[in-house]
Amino acid sequence: MLGRRSPQLSLFDASTLPHRVPADSFYGRMGAVYDLLFKDDDLAQMYDSQTGRPSLPPSLMCGVLLLQFYDEVSDPEAVARVCFDLRWKVALHLPLDYAGFDPSSLSVFRQRLLENGQERYAFDRFVQVGREAGFIPDRVTLLTDTTPAKGAGAVQDTYTLLRKGMRKLLQALGYQRPGKRRGLSEQARRLVERYLERDKKADIDWSDAVQRQEQLNILVDDAEAILDLALEESDDPDVRLVGWLLTKVLGDDVERDEAGMAHIAQGTAQDRTVSMTDPQMRHGRKSSAQRFDGFKTSVSIDQHSELVLDIDDLEANAGDGHALMPSVERVEEHADVQVERAIGDGAYLTGDNLAACAGHRDAQGEPQPIDLVGPLRQPLNPTVDKSAFQIDLDAQTCTCPCGYTVIGQRAKDKQGREVLRFTFDRRSCEGCTLFADCVRSKKTGRTITTHAHEALLQQARARQQTAEFKALYNPRSAVERIIRELVRHGLRRTRYIGERKRHLQRLWIAAAVNLKRLFTLAQARHLDLRVAVAAIA
Repeated sequence: MLGRRSPQLSLFDASTLPHRVPADSFYGRMGAVYDLLFKDDDLAQMYDSQTGRPSLPPSLMCGVLLLQFYDEVSDPEAVARVCFDLRWKVALHLPLDYAGFDPSSLSVFRQRLLENGQERYAFDRFVQVGREAGFIPDRVTLLTDTTPAKGAGAVQDTYTLLRKGMRKLLQALGYQRPGKRRGLSEQARRLVERYLERDKKADIDWSDAVQRQEQLNILVDDAEAILDLALEESDDPDVRLVGWLLTKVLGDDVERDEAGMAHIAQGTAQDRTVSMTDPQMRHGRKSSAQRFDGFKTSVSIDQHSELVLDIDDLEANAGDGHALMPSVERVEEHADVQVERAIGDGAYLTGDNLAACAGHRDAQGEPQPIDLVGPLRQPLNPTVDKSAFQIDLDAQTCTCPCGYTVIGQRAKDKQGREVLRFTFDRRSCEGCTLFADCVRSKKTGRTITTHAHEALLQQARARQQTAEFKALYNPRSAVERIIRELVRHGLRRTRYIGERKRHLQRLWIAAAVNLKRLFTLAQARHLDLRVAVAAIA
């Protein structure tokens, strides 16, 4: 049953007594609007209206959750601060003698938010406040970028991945129940006992390559045997999922030689699974020197107000540009604005993104192109890069830096789209001073292939040289400043396992940063934020 906060203040309410919490601090400003910030009735659908004891008021739990992510503290520490930290008492309008609650209540509340699809509640509410206060215009310019976020799961080596994968598969098959084991062969029974009941790292000398090799062969043979056992129950979706995951580890990490012996595969598979604890984690690189294990978090802000309008994860090994159009769609859906321009670094300026922005439509299906602004990636060797070749799409000709011209042939790219391919005569290339740097083929001369959206890329390349481009692109650094603020509140340290729980963490961190930004905007423009908050209540 829904519990509500009483509007009647206690005699010992921290906000009414003399205290040393500055009125212009985040906690003081939050306390000034807290009675309007969250409403119990907004989340009434999460509770039974007839039966049960009254819950902890959801307005209180939302405030605690917001401060928990703002101060980046654990559940027990959050409850301790509710009881003893004067700043939190002022922010939440709590009496000095408030007794607190069990830390598990925070976990239950987060789960309740997820089950009822309310993980965006605080984030969307504060964006609405920004709209109501006039901070966010109807037509926005998005500044977007990504940052690495460490996953909550343990990063595991191949031996551990196989062992944990077999354990998960046996659990999915139900062999932790003794009755399920009846009728198993002696070999299958030994596998169940080895990976369900003991599940310990092998007691070998791990510095000995021979013993490691023997252990790998044992694990691979056992994994294949357990996968065969799982085929009998392949209709169960949980069994199929875990079986696929174990098969993927075998395919990514293991290869067999001609004698049938298993070896650790050379190199790293592009989409390699790194954790059975959180199978969605991946190896990622933000740069050639910065490697991480986890996810990339995409952040999009409004250039005018610098409020976060969208935040979400993508795979660590995915290109940043993949986040652009999904982010645009979410912003237009949830913030009720029209994106007219998007600004990102070189990772976002791809031919596909340019085409998607040019063909963008609004919610009514009317054409509404988005101006995508960003620099094209700088080539390692500009002299012989594709950009140094003069491509005439109308005449279907290509002229190399040394003046040779060839006519293109129609071809298909990997997606089956029509492109032009220009192949230069090898004898002409061999006589060129740039031959060693320019030509990689041992049979033909240099080959240049256009992109399916080559015309848009040419326009972007020409625009990049103008003063207009520099004026538009310079403000992009604001998103990096907001990302640093998010990072200070724990964005790069994932707390939870599972996509929806991770998303909840990202959204509530962004909500806390947005609330702080709303206070700053209101002060700078001499506006009473209570009016805007009350207008959406």
